[in-house]
Amino acid sequence: MVTIENQELSASIHPKGAEMQRLFSRTYELEYMWDGDPAFWGKHSPLLFPIVGTLKGNIYYYEGKAYSLPRHGFARDREFTVESQRPDAVTFLLGSDEQTRAVYPFDFELRVGYRLVSNKISVTYQIRNPSTEPMYFSVGGHPAFRVPLVAGTEYTDYYLEFDGIEETPRWPISKDGLIERESQPLLQDTAVLPLRKELFAQDALVLKHPISNGITLRSGITERGLRMDFPGFPFLGIWAAPNADFVCIEPWCGIADPVDSDQQWIHKEGVNQLEGGGVFQRTWTLSVL
Repeated sequence: MVTIENQELSASIHPKGAEMQRLFSRTYELEYMWDGDPAFWGKHSPLLFPIVGTLKGNIYYYEGKAYSLPRHGFARDREFTVESQRPDAVTFLLGSDEQTRAVYPFDFELRVGYRLVSNKISVTYQIRNPSTEPMYFSVGGHPAFRVPLVAGTEYTDYYLEFDGIEETPRWPISKDGLIERESQPLLQDTAVLPLRKELFAQDALVLKHPISNGITLRSGITERGLRMDFPGFPFLGIWAAPNADFVCIEPWCGIADPVDSDQQWIHKEGVNQLEGGGVFQRTWTLSVL
């Protein structure tokens, strides 16, 4: 485990998957990350790469050849190396190898950087294409936060507040983990999504192109909460395991296959193309309140 600290925060990140497992406020003496109880969901903040969500049949085709990837890809299960570290920041690196090329035929350098500034932690995904040929990928976060945050409060005391008034529907997920053809109403002329565990009875809430670039977890009973800013992430997932005391706020550059996908990699919704020698970078930031 790698720990970074400043006067207000302490964060612990495991090299496996470069996964943040703790975010502790020294100011409020409060842990913000889900504890990873395996009775509900044994992860904390997995990294999604080179896909977000599920492929139709767990298969995609590129240049006439079939490849298989599990849900959310392989990065979350790989050991990253620590490329650089200082007391308040660390960068992890994963590179392509024979094992990755067997399921994903592209060379890549994937860096995940964590940096503390005051009451904020920034999480940066940087993908570099070291080859001369274009590569295609998706990337995203899956962080889970404790709800309720404070003793004496309940799950339904909390809500998510978007930065702007939203008219954003949800895109349902099929039993096979794919995006259905038709959306369903979710947010209608409101910025507020009250939390209740029944919201996730049919898997995650998947939003495409919300107006807002930020969400705040709030409660009318306590001032404690958190804010996530995610500029440049066109998709958003909100999820919790059944009856679990957490909520995931998931910024994505990518999305699961639709039920009618043709399974062609370069046609995939939300796939990012990166030319040879190019660099792709996105950052989301958490502020503890």
